[in-house]
Amino acid sequence: MSFLTTVLAEGELARELPIPAWAYGAIALAVFFVLAIVVWNYRDVSNRHKVKADAYAAAHGADHGHGGH
Repeated sequence: MSFLTTVLAEGELARELPIPAWAYGAIALAVFFVLAIVVWNYRDVSNRHKVKADAYAAAHGADHGHGGH
């Protein structure tokens, strides 16, 4: 038997999935939904501590009119 016939013979064996095919999509959707909630909870975090950030910037001579480096 050649390698090719061995590979083809192995491919003929049907293996069943441990869960239904639609469940993989549902699990992925649930994971993305949970990750979206985590990201949503961290929105606008920099503005929550604006007083501290401004005090730090003033103490270290940062330019307030410039948004980036």
